[in-house]
Amino acid sequence: MAHKILIVNPFGIGDVIFTTPVIRAIKNSWPDSRISYWCNQRVKEIFDNNLSIDKVFALSRGDLKRIYRTSKIKGIKEFLGLLFKIKKEKFDILLDFSRDHRYNLIAKILGIKRRIGFNYRNRGRFLTDKINIDGYSDKHMVEWYLELLKFLQIQPKDKYLELTVSKADRISAWNILARSGIKNDDLVVGIAPGAGISWGKDAQFKHWPADKFAQLSDKLVADCAAKVVILGDNLERHIVDAIRHSAKFGFIDLVGATDLRQLIAIISSLNLLITNDGGPMHVAVATGIKSVSIFGPVDENVYGPYPASANHIVVKSNIDCRPCYRQFRLPLCERDRECIKSIGVEEVFAVARRLL
Repeated sequence: MAHKILIVNPFGIGDVIFTTPVIRAIKNSWPDSRISYWCNQRVKEIFDNNLSIDKVFALSRGDLKRIYRTSKIKGIKEFLGLLFKIKKEKFDILLDFSRDHRYNLIAKILGIKRRIGFNYRNRGRFLTDKINIDGYSDKHMVEWYLELLKFLQIQPKDKYLELTVSKADRISAWNILARSGIKNDDLVVGIAPGAGISWGKDAQFKHWPADKFAQLSDKLVADCAAKVVILGDNLERHIVDAIRHSAKFGFIDLVGATDLRQLIAIISSLNLLITNDGGPMHVAVATGIKSVSIFGPVDENVYGPYPASANHIVVKSNIDCRPCYRQFRLPLCERDRECIKSIGVEEVFAVARRLL
């Protein structure tokens, strides 16, 4: 009998991309298996072109909380509908990356017999197979995620990140870029100055200052004759407005102007992406686009480009208190974000120019 597997990951773009080696390893070992993915609504388009994923259930706990605030009745209907759809599939294995006991409890109630995941602060108490953790450290998250496969006796053949961009999406991306005045032979550099919204209000602690991004954009235009494209979510509009206020030269503003599939396709069309620590960086890695990533409080050895490569360079400050993000917690900063503010424009530009 072919296995029916449900993967749960309610987090952001990067986290979901980290699970692509897991998906591929399962398919390589069990070609007849059927794999479904339970994720949040914001990232569901990542799977539109992934032929290894049979179904997507896009409704996380965070999504439900947002729906409940608008309409409790609609929230209850959405939740019950989700439970019915999952129950109907008769999954026999759960791979739970959520670190939240609610997901593995639901899986138990719905009759999924094997429930595999991470036990953080006893939140994996309804799992049948678990790895006890107090946080991710010492190795990259991709390595941590692949660890769960040992319970299935699956040994991955490779570990690279994977994103498929369809021909239609590439055409859509090039149409967007062409309407913005970009030609086929232009040198195109993307800048993601927000780099994702998964951290909510704490995302600011990962942001390199907007005025430095503005200076960097100007140098790319003046010294490299590059066309600079600013990318991001509409919730990051204030950042691009600040960049525009400081920049001397113009750039192409696509913040909030694309859906996720278009964003992925645009990144896959760049010559280089310069970004804070966040989802767009992992999109660049997974689509084979060179990247410069700017890291502050987060450990690049755990959350950075994977695998390490000369085409994906991390710029960081070596002050003694970084990285301070540990055990999924960011402590109060007593040094006014010195770790990221101290990174110079010339330093980032030099790395970018070398990759170009």
